[in-house]
Amino acid sequence: MAGAIASRMSFSSPPPQQPKTFTVRIATMDAEIPPPCEVKWKGKDLFDLVCRTLGLRETWFFGLQYTIKDTVAWLKMDKKVLDHDVPTEEPKTFHFLAKFYPEPPPQELVQEITQHLFFLQVGAQILDEKIYCPPEASVLLASYAVQAKYGDYDPNVHKRGFLAQEELLPKRVINLYQMTPEMWEERITAWYAEHRGRARDEAEMEYLKIAQDLEMYGVNYFAIRNKKGTELLLGVDALGLHIYDPDNRLTPKISFPWNEIRNISYSDKEFTIKPLDKKIDVFKFNSSKLRVNKLILQLCIGNHDLFMRRRKADSLEVQQMKAQAREEKARKQMERQRLAREKQMREEAERTRDELERRLMQLKEEATMANEALMRSEETADLLAEKAQITEEEAKLLAQKAAEAEQEMQRIKATAIRTEEEKRLMEQKVLEAEPPPLKMAEESERRAKEADQLKQDLQEARESERRAKQKLLEITSKSSYTQSMNSSTTALPTDLPSFNLISESLSPPPQDTDMKRLSMEIEKEKVEYMEKSKHLQEQLNELKTEIEALKLKERETALDILHNENASRGNSKHNTIKKV
Repeated sequence: MAGAIASRMSFSSPPPQQPKTFTVRIATMDAEIPPPCEVKWKGKDLFDLVCRTLGLRETWFFGLQYTIKDTVAWLKMDKKVLDHDVPTEEPKTFHFLAKFYPEPPPQELVQEITQHLFFLQVGAQILDEKIYCPPEASVLLASYAVQAKYGDYDPNVHKRGFLAQEELLPKRVINLYQMTPEMWEERITAWYAEHRGRARDEAEMEYLKIAQDLEMYGVNYFAIRNKKGTELLLGVDALGLHIYDPDNRLTPKISFPWNEIRNISYSDKEFTIKPLDKKIDVFKFNSSKLRVNKLILQLCIGNHDLFMRRRKADSLEVQQMKAQAREEKARKQMERQRLAREKQMREEAERTRDELERRLMQLKEEATMANEALMRSEETADLLAEKAQITEEEAKLLAQKAAEAEQEMQRIKATAIRTEEEKRLMEQKVLEAEPPPLKMAEESERRAKEADQLKQDLQEARESERRAKQKLLEITSKSSYTQSMNSSTTALPTDLPSFNLISESLSPPPQDTDMKRLSMEIEKEKVEYMEKSKHLQEQLNELKTEIEALKLKERETALDILHNENASRGNSKHNTIKKV
């Protein structure tokens, strides 16, 4: 019995427990992502989720940054998110930012999304004056930012004042010159018009090429003290470690390239840099907090790893990414060329259509004028015909009266008057009666001539009407021909040549196993870049000379003065580091 009852009982499994979660907010440079985050997740789990959401594969440049006690920190990949010193309140905010910078952006950045994120971050740092940028370079960078946002310059669309609401220049640059916003916009637009034909990714890459030569690009600064207690700044970037005066963040006093550093370590607040050359003294300094030393060490390890990675052959993943990027770039180039051809043909068709429409309007006006002239001719002919008819009737009436007068005269003449008095009276009467018929005959003759003249005018008017009708028929036939030509010409051709990108034709290059060939390619790209930089420098010098007269010298900052001194000596970011 108990077995039967047990057989009828159903044992359902308990529902699976939902994992415990907490709310986070990930802020990128242009959006916010509110992903669900499980309590057990490590930093890598959250970081990978954000990268997948963005479609980012070049993950080694980025990290999740948060702020704790006025100090920035980065989420560790192998540590649970909640085990970090993150604020207790929710949502917990992290900033998805570039932690490490590429040494040459054109050679290292492969994905378009990677370029875009660096473009946004570097642009924000320049506007916030975390990266010093001279005025003339600021204008050039602003023109590339406008090209990336608005596309090709079109004077019919981008009219005066279209940049009024855009933040394109650092406030320091705006305050340094006696120039109105309209004057700045005019100079930015002048360079913006020269960038025609560049796609968004190309404009953003040109922006990064110029920004990478700025002295403070990619440098993380930390306040330190040496063994004597002197306040200094430590700069960590893709090239190495640099020591600066606190008042001069542009020119380092000492530099330690990554390939000349043997060891980096810290103990509590003391940080030690051991050069590769044992003859060089060990450099030690103290930072304000232990947390700062940990951050410095993180940045040193990450930048050193990337420094060594750049000097090796690309991994298989990077090779595949570069091959895909080349194919995508070629496909986009072909697509842009096809669109440019279609646009050109469309513009030509529109110009032809406008010309035909103008010609058609002209012919319509001529036809209207001819029609009006014809109507006037018809009205004139009708008036002349009516007048001729009236004149003809008057002439008939006068002729009839003249005939009646003639009959009366004949009757009077035929009447025999016997007496002389009667004869005399008759003669007198005849004499009196004779002049009116003569006058009537003359009037009749004049009216007849006038009727003949009117008939002649009527014939000429009808001939003029016939010629006007013939001209109207000719114009109408031309108009219909033009309309047919218009309808056949303005239609865009539908059988445009199409170009299909064949992936087989874009075979990836052989693997970069030969380091010598890789270095030669890099050197070639550097030579090409230097040639472009020469032309760019000429443009910058021209703009600098143009606006120099409007500068307010008393508003120059310490960095402006230092930059001008470096420029007058011919010092740049890279040769300064080589010197020190």
